[in-house]
This record gives sequence, structure tokens and C-alpha cells, in this order.
Amino acid sequence: MINTTGKIVKTDAEWRAQLTGLQFRVTRKHGTEQAFTGEYWNTKVAGTYACICCGQVLFDSKTKYDSGTGWPSFYAPVGEGAVAYKEDRSFFMRRTEVLCSKCDAHLGHVFPDGPAPTGKRFCMNSASLKLMPSKDGGDDLGVVSDPT
Repeated sequence: MINTTGKIVKTDAEWRAQLTGLQFRVTRKHGTEQAFTGEYWNTKVAGTYACICCGQVLFDSKTKYDSGTGWPSFYAPVGEGAVAYKEDRSFFMRRTEVLCSKCDAHLGHVFPDGPAPTGKRFCMNSASLKLMPSKDGGDDLGVVSDPT
């Protein structure tokens, strides 16, 4: 269901039916997968990364880099409207949480220690992403119709 703000809203039961246990824990309950265990932490495939929950394109592989953290890291989203930000004060830390702007899925966190040109490190969970490989070497932008 899409609410009046244009966001996709589902019950926990609906999300559980769509996602794996890990995907649900990470995206809907703000969990974190272990470093160096996610599907995309070391992937070098060209393409775009979409939200596993709703299919909205979030990141382009051209902005992905090896941060040494064990999670997929990007220096920028595909556009300013692709992600949303929220202050996160869990675990006695002050961080900036990154969410899908269309369905509020927890993606990871952004830190101010990334490379040029942005100086940002978008440290994402593989479980929250779906890689859409480029068919012709270029990158598709838009919404994936079926993210699973």
C-alpha cells in the first residue's frame, strides 16, 4: 500500500512474507549484518543497487569503493531523493542512519570519512540491497519492478 505521502507501507507480516529473515531483521528492525559476510561487500560488478524491499534504485556501482570495513560502501547515492536520513543514537553512539526514501527500509549509516568528491562513506548492508547488473556496461536508473 502507498500512503498519502507516497511511501510504501506494509505490516510486519507482509514484509516477513516478502523478505528473508536476515533481510527483515536488517531492513525493518534496523539490524546489521556481520562485516565481510554480505553478498556485495567485495563485488565489483557494474550496475545499480536497489532497495531489496521496494526496488527503488539507491546507488550506482560507479560510486562504490573498498572502504576496508567489510560492508558495501559508496561515496554518494544516485540522487538526493533516493535516500533519507535519520539521527541514530543507539549503542551509545551518535550516527546518521540511511533509509530508503520510498519505504523507510534501514540501509546502513553514512560517515564523514569517505573519499572525494563527497567525503562521505555510505556504509550499507548487503541484505538491504539488490544488485541490478548493467546489461550494456551502462547503468540503469529508475525503479526495479520486482526487487526479489
